[in-house]
Amino acid sequence: MRKSLLGSLAALGILSAAPFAAASTIEIQVNNTMSEGGSESAAVERFAEYLEEQAPGRFNVRPFLAGSLGGENAVLELLNLGQTQISITGGNWRQQYAPEYDAVTVPFVFSTWDEVDAYMESPSGQRLVEIAEEKGGIKFFGTQHRGPRQMTANKAIHSPDDLSGFRLRLPSLPVWLEVWEEIGAQVVNVPAPEIYLAMQTGQVDGHENSLASPYTRRLWEVQDHIIMTSHVMFPWNWVASKRWWEGLDAEDQEVITEAIHVARQHGTEVERELDEYYLEQLQANGMTIIEPDVQPFREAALPAIERILSEMADGVMDDALGDANDD
Repeated sequence: MRKSLLGSLAALGILSAAPFAAASTIEIQVNNTMSEGGSESAAVERFAEYLEEQAPGRFNVRPFLAGSLGGENAVLELLNLGQTQISITGGNWRQQYAPEYDAVTVPFVFSTWDEVDAYMESPSGQRLVEIAEEKGGIKFFGTQHRGPRQMTANKAIHSPDDLSGFRLRLPSLPVWLEVWEEIGAQVVNVPAPEIYLAMQTGQVDGHENSLASPYTRRLWEVQDHIIMTSHVMFPWNWVASKRWWEGLDAEDQEVITEAIHVARQHGTEVERELDEYYLEQLQANGMTIIEPDVQPFREAALPAIERILSEMADGVMDDALGDANDD
């Protein structure tokens, strides 16, 4: 599974074939749950390339993709123990260490990546990062953008009224269930591997996910519409083991930080290109693309959003909603 990426890194001299590599070489395992071929592995490869460009032979980058060291929670524990070095992780760290500051997970709160990044720089976002470092022993370096979550449907959806009686497949995340029920959908929990069959048999009328989901699952065979709601901007996050990080020299920390920044930007750009490709292919395979006015959906969801945010830490609602909360 990792053969192609490992091969390209080996060609750069980044992966040492010798069992007696120089004592000064720093090993960096980089973990992610996705398989090779996406923006995640592209970011890992750019990270390794940049380190080799800046400090030839100093770092030995070893990618562990497709959850080869375990799922997100398992890797978070390894980071805490200092038994692995870096992870491009999803949202579990926010829920595990500081759920009272996790406004990012709530649908229809943020509509652009600038808003997500601004929240992470706000007092609430910074407190989230501090608690994760205190509780989980991880150092946060920033986000890598993923394709926003959209909807697929077996009918045209233009407004919340169109969701009345609409059976929407959702993962069993309570916050997501609460928001979509508030909007008017009838939420149904179906395991991810059964999504296609559930649509084919009429068990559900649609689902929500990034565009990679309908593309890789060939949902154009059982769904007619893509509804561009961009209701969750769910980033990847570059984090490192604090225990490992604090054992590095300042010079090594500086170049690794630079490499992560370069890799995040590259991964974000690759993801944007992939998302555009998925949309083109879905349309080419006969799906109708609908770009609704998202504001009515957000207004319909607002009572649930405010309930959820009000139960979080002081300041989260203001930092997340900003001026919108004053309207």
